[in-house]
Amino acid sequence: MKLVNKSIIAIIGLGYVGLPLAIEFGKTITTIGFDINQNRIQELNAGNDRTLEVTTEELKASKNLTYTDQLEHLRQANIFIITVPTPVDEHKRPDLSPLLKASESVGKIIKKGDIVIYESTVYPGATEEDCIPLIERVSKLTFNKDFFAGYSPERINPGDKVNRLTTIKKITSGSTPETADFIDDLYKTIIKAGTHKAPSIKVAEAAKIIENTQRDLNISLMNELSIIFSRMGIDTLSVLEAAGTKWNFLPFRPGLVGGHCISVDPYYLTDKAEKLGYIPQVILAGRRINDNMGRYVARTTVKKMIQNGVNPNGSRVGVLGITFKENCPDIRNSKVIDIVRELEDFGVIPVVSDPWANPVEVADEYNGLTLTDLKPQTPVDALIVAVAHDQFVQLTPQVLHSLLRGNKPVIADVKSLYDTQALEALHITTWRL
Repeated sequence: MKLVNKSIIAIIGLGYVGLPLAIEFGKTITTIGFDINQNRIQELNAGNDRTLEVTTEELKASKNLTYTDQLEHLRQANIFIITVPTPVDEHKRPDLSPLLKASESVGKIIKKGDIVIYESTVYPGATEEDCIPLIERVSKLTFNKDFFAGYSPERINPGDKVNRLTTIKKITSGSTPETADFIDDLYKTIIKAGTHKAPSIKVAEAAKIIENTQRDLNISLMNELSIIFSRMGIDTLSVLEAAGTKWNFLPFRPGLVGGHCISVDPYYLTDKAEKLGYIPQVILAGRRINDNMGRYVARTTVKKMIQNGVNPNGSRVGVLGITFKENCPDIRNSKVIDIVRELEDFGVIPVVSDPWANPVEVADEYNGLTLTDLKPQTPVDALIVAVAHDQFVQLTPQVLHSLLRGNKPVIADVKSLYDTQALEALHITTWRL
């Protein structure tokens, strides 16, 4: 097995996970970034990253990194790291097609002695049961004799400029003890926070998937409590602040759970469990609660409008934010779209605004949905602040009031960003999760 610093690394998939990884390895080790999207390669070669995870300066600093959309250019590599998406289909079942296509591509160029490492989130067993056999079949090589494998789950938090790739401890694993040691040493060259070598690939896969499942369940509990407290006439945030004075109370908040991790990963675990004959109860219950919160926000807002004498049919409701989280341009699997579609079902005209989202991508992803800047000249009957972008956090009660019309407008403060009393003083009916 080659020395780490003599390796040539191929990163397959240059999205939120793959690009930062390629950047860090490319500072000291010969690295080739591969993506099937030719526009993405052209963009990176021009020094731009549309995901905003990497700056132009960071792109330039990675002196040993090149980009390509040609698979043949990866033949010189001896380490292949796969970082492609692992979504679910319309039935909430794992969609391994991007992962399997990437595995097939590696199978066409892998050589004896090479290592393939997976970072994409999967259910325990996927690497060795689904991906490796495909590589064997395509390459005609034998696993753990001719080539080796590992799993090191990504822990990228899109939009987070504090907890980044190098400052988050990395789980590593390998298909043989020697491979595990090599992979651990490889990641230690870039991960300042250190590594944790798991005893097997399956353990590493399972560790990743329960990280997000645990968070999903905790948020679903907060969401359910929010619904209950609303019926009691109790402010959820006030309850959480009071409970938070106890040293071991966990600081979770209610909210929309979207994106390509927390709202997706639990389905990989539940699908595998069902195939093994066990029907998960708690995990799926949490998923049902979280998947319904967008519609709950829309219905509650419409209810408040009706109580204030505003006819929702034909009214205009502003929606601030369409990305799945704050200060991030990623719109994949955003639960804000559930708010928009539910409002439309009530005859409401949604006016969606988001300074972080790409209008073309939004239109492509969400059936022609257009983005519009909210202005005092074209006020709305209600406002749903769905995403905590810095631009929205900074809005004052007076500015929010200027965007609204009528005697009894409504604001749904989904992220609890604003002073409720200050808004109520301006005769704005305010509610929050």
